[in-house]
Amino acid sequence: MSNSRYDTSDNNDTGDDDAFLERELGLAERGIELVKMEGRVFLRFAGEVKYEGLRVPYALVPARGVLAKPSKWRKMDLIARRELIEERTGDKAVAELQLDAEEFVRDIAEQADDAGFDPRVFLGVLDELETSEPAEYVFERIRQRLEHAIEREQEERHAARTKESINLAEYPESFEVASRMQRKFIALLGPTNSGKTHRAMEALAKAASGAYLAPLRLLALENYERLQGARPHGEALKVSLITGEERRVVEGSTHVASTVEMLDSKTPIEVAVIDEIQMLADRDRGAAWTAAVCGAPAATVYLVGAPEARRAIEALAERLEVPLEVHVLKRMAPLAMEPSPVRKLSNLRRGDAVIAFSRRDVLMWRDMITEKGLSVATVYGNLSPEVRRAQAERFREGQADIVVGTDALAMGLNMPIARIVMTTAVKYNGYEEEEISAALAKQIAGRAGRYGVHEEGFVAGYDDDTHEVMRALMKEKIPPVPATGFAVAPSLEQLHRISSVTGETSLVKLLRRFVHNIDVPDGFFYPRITEDQNERAEWLDTLDLTVAEKFMLSLVPISNRVPMLQSAWEHWALSLAKKKVSKLTPHPEGLFWKNLQEVEDTCRMYSAYAWLGYRAPEYFPSIEEAQQLAREASERVDALLQQQNAATRKRHGSNVHKAKRRA
Repeated sequence: MSNSRYDTSDNNDTGDDDAFLERELGLAERGIELVKMEGRVFLRFAGEVKYEGLRVPYALVPARGVLAKPSKWRKMDLIARRELIEERTGDKAVAELQLDAEEFVRDIAEQADDAGFDPRVFLGVLDELETSEPAEYVFERIRQRLEHAIEREQEERHAARTKESINLAEYPESFEVASRMQRKFIALLGPTNSGKTHRAMEALAKAASGAYLAPLRLLALENYERLQGARPHGEALKVSLITGEERRVVEGSTHVASTVEMLDSKTPIEVAVIDEIQMLADRDRGAAWTAAVCGAPAATVYLVGAPEARRAIEALAERLEVPLEVHVLKRMAPLAMEPSPVRKLSNLRRGDAVIAFSRRDVLMWRDMITEKGLSVATVYGNLSPEVRRAQAERFREGQADIVVGTDALAMGLNMPIARIVMTTAVKYNGYEEEEISAALAKQIAGRAGRYGVHEEGFVAGYDDDTHEVMRALMKEKIPPVPATGFAVAPSLEQLHRISSVTGETSLVKLLRRFVHNIDVPDGFFYPRITEDQNERAEWLDTLDLTVAEKFMLSLVPISNRVPMLQSAWEHWALSLAKKKVSKLTPHPEGLFWKNLQEVEDTCRMYSAYAWLGYRAPEYFPSIEEAQQLAREASERVDALLQQQNAATRKRHGSNVHKAKRRA
């Protein structure tokens, strides 16, 4: 052995002693080196493995090959060193390392052959390693290197197979009924209060069969009732209501009102109305509108929404080779900015809608306004559709002077609002506070001046800054909806197809393959999954569930940011993994012990259970109970809102009375 391996900082006596021991014990003749490096004194054995034509030389440290640290080695006398070397270089140690090397070479060679790799690429380093690590650690590193290579090769192979299995250019053809029909698109585009939805619903009511596709459960419910009474002098329409959480299926029904995600793409109809078509650009839900436009199996499809959707509609119609008629409608009642901000609560008046952007702020403004003696209806996103309708009805019938709400007022509620008063023009977007877009500002403002009720609508900011921001936003031009990159969400059929060609059952991996590997030749259609779905998929992959079960659970319409709702969702998932039936067990004391927020969340939980029940009734059978409990929770929320409103007004009346007495 060359003394160059020795640390030059050691004294010459130590190096001479080690060289003497190597010669005396005949280590070199047996293929053994005594080495000092990396802060260790150790033995390295050389040998060779022959396996099916392979010759693999090695130079490895056996399991007990490390002898000591240099400082300890220097303190040992020659006899002690000799005894230790003899003990660690016996025939048994040499034979054990040879057997381990043979087993390792055989395993690596077989795995490499199976994967189509040359095993010499991985085994050729066994006699070149300059390390003090024992052989078992060297073997493990090479195994990991081979595993990573196999994974990379498999990843590339799976990516190629995924691209072959799904081509988004052919997405429209996946809707077999619609793609075979001779369809016609009629776009009715205009601002709020332009009568576009009214015209489309009139055409739908006159049709022999049809469907209304809504962005919200609330709108589906409103137009379900609207269609039922749409023929005053003829036979009433038979209409079904289908949303994720509710089914009112009428035998022999010719029409259906549903949320857009519940599109029936299999049954041909005469007319379909797709509402709020500009939602094509929505980050999380746009894929549902893409599917509706491509898949609505109607001879005539009405596309109803904002004018900025025109270019997108034209691009889709051209791609689908469907003739398109475009009608741009104007607002029927004029809309104007107030000359100055509202500034004081005393300047609010009957018919005003006061807009805030959080539940907390809505309730705060409600309390401040009721303390002035005005009655208030309340509308915000956490409320169920039934409660929102009940609150809107109070405003419509004059039982409430003012409505206070979030931008939930901007879609799906027709109320006789004379003036929109913005308390702020800043909204939390899920990440940070930012100024609202011109599109949202105009959609909210457009609710003022209901045609047939008010001759003109007005918009104002409550404070000077908000008023000026709204003035600028009302003048701003809204950018058009992009005419390419239409979102496509994965279907269970597509995930099963990817699974069949890759063998993968992880929902996270299947969703990732859908997003990154499916063929998007020109980017016209684009794969999209939501962040919530991806987060849920990671946790669901830890459970013993099928791909179909994981996919279903990843789509449950329930907030993972509310601990009680997240806990309920996890409980349902765990129960399904154990194949246990989950029945609803309402609290024995009902809802009266809960505060407003808790009752709202309980209502949402029951609705989410019903959604699951329609998709897996064998494991979530309490559908009717869930709907009944959701109705009771909605009634309790409405009652609590009215009680709080009345209590605040009572305090105001008492304070006024006391003030008069003092005067």
